[in-house]
Amino acid sequence: MIHIAKKQLGMDDDTYREMLRAVAGVSSAAELSASGRQDVLDHLKWLGFASRRRPGFPGRPQIEKARSDKRELLKKIEAHLAEAGRPWKYVHAMSRRMFGLPRVQWCDPTQLWKIVAALEYDARRHGRYRGE
Repeated sequence: MIHIAKKQLGMDDDTYREMLRAVAGVSSAAELSASGRQDVLDHLKWLGFASRRRPGFPGRPQIEKARSDKRELLKKIEAHLAEAGRPWKYVHAMSRRMFGLPRVQWCDPTQLWKIVAALEYDARRHGRYRGE
């Protein structure tokens, strides 16, 4: 992140190393402690660095970009997760365990239906199922 900020702010190498010495007392980002990294990042943000990190939930697939036959199933999975208060990591683990695929968005529609069925079974078991 520090190197991304350096590039975004257009810092040359000498200015960058001077800033590291002034803010954290080191000459290389590799020498920074956790608190030193945070101090440097705070300073870079003060200088105008803006992270372009995508907002949202970690692990959430880009449902809007999914094929139409998978989009509705992914929305249904997302609703089940929200109701249960579980992260996307939970469904990725289900996909890995059930089909050997590390990400749920890599499942085909038949596999997604099986995940939805498992989530509905879980909802019934925990008293959250409302049925449709």
